[in-house]
Amino acid sequence: MLGLRWVNAWREALREARDTVLGYPLRSALGALAIAVAVGTAVLVDAAVGGLAEFARLSTARAFGAETFVLAQVASPGQVSRRELSRMLERNRPLRRTDLKVLAELADDRVIYAATAQAAADVSAFGRKLENAAIAGTGAALPEIRELDVHAGRFFLPEEERRGAFVAVIGFDVAAALFPDRDPLGATLRLAGRGFTVVGVQDRQGTAGGTSLDRYVWIPLPAFERVLGAPRTLQVSGRATPGGTFDAAVDHARASLRARRGLRPGAADDFEILTPTSARGFVTNLADRVSGAALPLTAMALLAAVVVVTNTTLVSVTQRIHEIGVRRAIGASREQVRREVLAESTLVSLAGGLFGLAAAAALLSLVPASANFPLHVRMSGIAHGLVASALAGALSGLYPALRASRIDVATALRLE
Repeated sequence: MLGLRWVNAWREALREARDTVLGYPLRSALGALAIAVAVGTAVLVDAAVGGLAEFARLSTARAFGAETFVLAQVASPGQVSRRELSRMLERNRPLRRTDLKVLAELADDRVIYAATAQAAADVSAFGRKLENAAIAGTGAALPEIRELDVHAGRFFLPEEERRGAFVAVIGFDVAAALFPDRDPLGATLRLAGRGFTVVGVQDRQGTAGGTSLDRYVWIPLPAFERVLGAPRTLQVSGRATPGGTFDAAVDHARASLRARRGLRPGAADDFEILTPTSARGFVTNLADRVSGAALPLTAMALLAAVVVVTNTTLVSVTQRIHEIGVRRAIGASREQVRREVLAESTLVSLAGGLFGLAAAAALLSLVPASANFPLHVRMSGIAHGLVASALAGALSGLYPALRASRIDVATALRLE
């Protein structure tokens, strides 16, 4: 019974609050707008933080795979100083084809490996030329390690890799630049004076770390060495075989390469391992910094909104002193008056919160779906926005509700 009376009391308070809000639309809209700005800002910031985290995951997955690790002499040269890079190049030994052979022999059906060498070179076809394309010599197993999105044709075969066949899989931009008006499959692409038959075309990949992934030309590693010369060092991509775990594959690869190089227990690795987590570390740290900086800004915007709603609710109470006095005179309790004022400020804030959510969603919908930076309203942002607006409404109504409940009935009745 007590619970039912409580529910009925708040239902009545909400009806009275609704009538008050609708009776003074301009004043109510002012308070709702302040909450909408604060909540909309919070939702946009939440979407930006989520977008940064998702961008880090997607760009890393496109760059070398979500479950892939990379063994290299220096795995992340762009993230260290020149001095540190110089020290790493002196300390770490290059990876050679012999290292790859030993890794493959020791893989024990736990890890799949594919080596990659990369260089920049011009490519041409049918009188058209693309400068500084990314030429990558690699193994036929690479599609098993990372998603290459070959949407037309195929990747080259193990037999083509073994004999160093002059075949190529090209990126989206390469196909658009060299074969804008014809099917690139089966066509011949010129690289360093040699003709390569196009056997596959990738779908659009976008960028990762500011580098386009659509300007790649993938060729067998032996063909790369014949045309562009043996690389100074290789990068070896690895992935756990089906049924294996990522951590176990990384540990096995590290132990295999250390054994190959005769490193004693306790000695530092003379190579680097890059994992998806470490690769997206910069963007993740940036997202954390944005989140940390946005929290106080959002709190300040919400506090300002609380002040505005408090003022508009106080104005409402002041304008309705006579009405409140009449209601008190005919039997309304102080508790009823407090509930009605709290319900009013909460309704205004919730309306503002919903408007802020809708406005933020509308703004984010303007971001094209093809954008590399994913932005959308997250469920966490919706939940936080609604909770924040409800709490702001309750906080905004505390002082006005207390003041309304203390109005002197006799004085209020004399006012018109």
